[in-house]
Amino acid sequence: MSLMTYLFIALGGAIGSVARAAVSDAMVRLTGPFFPWGTILINITGSFIIGLFAALSVSGSRYGLHGDARAFVMIGICGGYTTFSSFSLQTFDLLRDGKPWSALANVGLSVGMCLAAVALGYALAAAVAGDTRA
Repeated sequence: MSLMTYLFIALGGAIGSVARAAVSDAMVRLTGPFFPWGTILINITGSFIIGLFAALSVSGSRYGLHGDARAFVMIGICGGYTTFSSFSLQTFDLLRDGKPWSALANVGLSVGMCLAAVALGYALAAAVAGDTRA
């Protein structure tokens, strides 16, 4: 990728991150802090946006866009907004390509390993900080 592509991604990431904070804050004010409705809404809308944009902007399609424009939206905005959208698109692509076992492995490994990584990181930080609640 060129330096310009990375700049487009950075700009999109900033936009996506601010949008994520705004949506999350709005959902907490709307529904309260007791369940992560904001994260769920962000993951669903981000997955919808990346799927819609991927289909509409693919090279050779009616709305085909330059790679920098795709990177700006799909890596930058969607990546800053939620990485779950990338995970969802990659899993969908595996299913669409007739690789259901690979799709299932992607879901299982991503969810299982990420939960394990969070638990490990939390336990390590708690041990360093002397927190016995971990």
